[in-house]
Amino acid sequence: MATSLPIPRDSQSKLVHILRYSAQVFSEHGFEGASMRDISRATGVSLSGLYYYFESKQKLLYLIQKNTFTYILDRLYARLERVRDPQARLRLLVQNHLEYFLSHPHEMKVLSHEEEALDEPFRREVAAIKRRYYTLAREIFDGLAAEASPPALNPRIAVLSLFGMMNWVYKWYNPEVDPGAEELTHSIVGIFLHGVLPSATEHPEFQLAAVPAAESEET
Repeated sequence: MATSLPIPRDSQSKLVHILRYSAQVFSEHGFEGASMRDISRATGVSLSGLYYYFESKQKLLYLIQKNTFTYILDRLYARLERVRDPQARLRLLVQNHLEYFLSHPHEMKVLSHEEEALDEPFRREVAAIKRRYYTLAREIFDGLAAEASPPALNPRIAVLSLFGMMNWVYKWYNPEVDPGAEELTHSIVGIFLHGVLPSATEHPEFQLAAVPAAESEET
């Protein structure tokens, strides 16, 4: 796989270019199976040029994860700034996540499968950003729960299950038959809020005890 696209000249655009094609290589070959030579061929950047900017595959994987989570989180903060309705905030959380990943399926696969491939201190730094993302999602959920009567679900399980729904989309999503981000958001939010049965939340098994908020939590 060799890119035929021109390599951007300015440093930021060049970084985005390299990370985009590196994510594609990691997605197709796996982190362990990919080499810097594969990335050189995919990006069109010489091997020596890659090593000038990135001392290892680890640094590339770290930057893919860091830049992706930072972008998603910053964009979500901006979109939520003037929105107060809890359900509207939940919808923005889901739509923001899906819009990015439907247009960046390779990054989605890498983030889902290569988390454990990161070494320290990269893993710790990415985990800190993910905790910020989880915390924001938890705040959105708590806003919903404050309006519910009675409180229905363990908040940790609820929020992590929502991330599970969103993150697994890449495994089955087919743009030829499946809807775009807006309609997909409507479906996922509907399932999350109401289940697949009209009276699902009335069943006793949905009335789960809460857990302490201080528990260790990550997406």
